[in-house]
Amino acid sequence: MINTIDISHYGTVAESIRIEAARILGEGLVTAVVAYTAGRRAGSVQPAIITSAAEAERLTFTAASVNNLAVYLTKAKKDIPRSGRIGIVVKGCDLKALVGLMGESQLQREQLYLIGIPCAGVLASTVRPAEPLTAGNLAPKCRECDAQLPEGCDYVPEIDLPLPTPLESTYAAEIARLEGLTPAERWAYWKEQFAKCIKCYACRQVCPFCFCEQCLCDRNKPQMVDTTPRPAGNTAWHIVRAMHLAGRCAGCAECERVCPMDIPLNLLNRKMAKELKELFDYEAGFAVNEKGPLTMFMEKDDQSFIK
Repeated sequence: MINTIDISHYGTVAESIRIEAARILGEGLVTAVVAYTAGRRAGSVQPAIITSAAEAERLTFTAASVNNLAVYLTKAKKDIPRSGRIGIVVKGCDLKALVGLMGESQLQREQLYLIGIPCAGVLASTVRPAEPLTAGNLAPKCRECDAQLPEGCDYVPEIDLPLPTPLESTYAAEIARLEGLTPAERWAYWKEQFAKCIKCYACRQVCPFCFCEQCLCDRNKPQMVDTTPRPAGNTAWHIVRAMHLAGRCAGCAECERVCPMDIPLNLLNRKMAKELKELFDYEAGFAVNEKGPLTMFMEKDDQSFIK
């Protein structure tokens, strides 16, 4: 399948971002804007933080704008000014992460000026950034996206978003395959995947929800998780992280994108999301929820697991 995906509106989106960023900075509505600018490699895009209206000309948006910019607003990052309102460019999946951070009292809505992107999809990490976007090189997360148009933003370019071509979800198909295996076969699959981990923690660094200034898994007194890349420690790290993200993960798949060992981390996150939906009818979205199903207890909850 190589049919081209219509992203002809991305040029208009980029121009709209430049105009709006210049306006809100020029009028003093924000002290900085977190957005995208062209990278050094042909066609590539990288995150950018601008603080003046003149810098807005640098901004862009293309199918290579893959980064979830929400990570730059967590307390683990020090590059954003700590005073004044912050503007940020968000795709739908990025906005879900911001909403999750608001629910966990890491951000307040009034601190942000949200520039929403009508997004038809972005490129997979395995292809060159200058390639045209097609069904064949679309990022797997975009195949199951239900948030092409972010809701509740302060500004969204007035553009008719092309209707998406129905595509099979890569994650749903693989989850179904794994669910058809025996428990022993599934365990063998994940042990093989986790064995590849080199404990670089790129997945942690790129995740908006890993916002602790010191990670529990870095502590050595007491040591919760072995920090060396050995099988037992690797398995503990990835299972702890998957449970930590259950009900929180926005599905941006940044962890999977940056993993140098190609571990299917978002596959595990999507499986957890599927379980939360089936068990608790809960999923990450555009509504701020202060309590998730794994962070609260109700008397009607199933207690059969208690022996």
